[in-house]
Amino acid sequence: MSERDAAVRVIRGLRERDHVAYLAGGCVRDMLLGHEPKDFDVATDARPEQIEAYFRKTASVGAAFGVVLVRDFGATIEVATFRSDGVYSDARRPDSIEFSSPEMDAQRRDFTINALFLDPESEEVIDYVDGRRDIEARVLRAVGDPDKRLQEDHLRAMRAVRFAARYGLTIEANTAEAIRRHALELRGVSIERIGDEMRRMLLHPSRTAAIGLIDELGLDDAVFGDVCSFDPGIMGRLGVRISYGLALAALALGRGLGIDEDSGGVCRVYRQRLDLSNADRDTLASILEIARSMHDNWEQLGVAGKRRLAGREHAGDALSLFEAWCAERERDDADAIVHEINAWAESEEGVCPPALIDGGGLIELGMNPGPRFREILDAVYDAQLEGRVHDRLGAIELAKKLNEKPA
Repeated sequence: MSERDAAVRVIRGLRERDHVAYLAGGCVRDMLLGHEPKDFDVATDARPEQIEAYFRKTASVGAAFGVVLVRDFGATIEVATFRSDGVYSDARRPDSIEFSSPEMDAQRRDFTINALFLDPESEEVIDYVDGRRDIEARVLRAVGDPDKRLQEDHLRAMRAVRFAARYGLTIEANTAEAIRRHALELRGVSIERIGDEMRRMLLHPSRTAAIGLIDELGLDDAVFGDVCSFDPGIMGRLGVRISYGLALAALALGRGLGIDEDSGGVCRVYRQRLDLSNADRDTLASILEIARSMHDNWEQLGVAGKRRLAGREHAGDALSLFEAWCAERERDDADAIVHEINAWAESEEGVCPPALIDGGGLIELGMNPGPRFREILDAVYDAQLEGRVHDRLGAIELAKKLNEKPA
């Protein structure tokens, strides 16, 4: 059973007990915009304790907000009781709620496109805030007073950016001006929440538009800690589906980092302000470092050095970044690199084949482990990559000769 079908079964179960129940929020928005919804949420006038009594497999995940998960029909459906929100003293969650009506529930939501309900049986859209009109006009508008909506949760400024970029919407003038007025209040939002929004934006094909909106709305200082005009050229030349690390690297170059500059400072700032994991930070650093090497000294590396660099983890992303950087400047520097790497990749042994001899092999030859081990192994592998050694016997002979030389 699909998630939509499971949600409809929940709605029918509630209606059989004389309750009002609809599909709500994001799934309605996505369907009206022609997108496939990821989740199907239900809103109802049934109280949480009633929902738990009506269905066998339930879990209360937001008792304070009237949210119950129903798992009776093969999918997990979030069922929320219609409510009105009290004051948001922490600028994130309401201090209190009151169970209410569909109309009042719509009035508490962030944007009109997210405040719609749908009767899945009649296909009627229940719209108390002119959200359908805004969808048809491709407009993102705050529900009611935009200043109040933003004061309730400052992260709504970032959500506005994400929705507008993802769905190709224009942010309504009053809403946009309110975002600008409250831009610096975003500093009070946890880096975990900001980082999550940034990850969603950067992993979506609309990433370039999203970062442009962050700049346009004056959110860059609060998000990145500085004001810097974003150049969309490099990011816009990358593929539709790219890794998070590559998107971050393109963001760094688009915000002013030179491809030939040390990236340590940027990586530290992004780690702190975007809540990057250590792995994400290391990936970003690796991509920028490899791209810098391709730019600065590819020709000086020699065959072995080039193949080692091209065989490193994240080298593919680094090459994509360097290609985009070159294309943006109408330079052909990357063409030769792509040609060389493709030639190695298409060869029988590949870019970086397994070493013909390892430390165990050196021990079998009677060599004692020590500092010379790594030097000999590296020299033999370089010879292999350069085509001077073709088999294990040749690798052994070279290792013996190198071992006989004084350190």
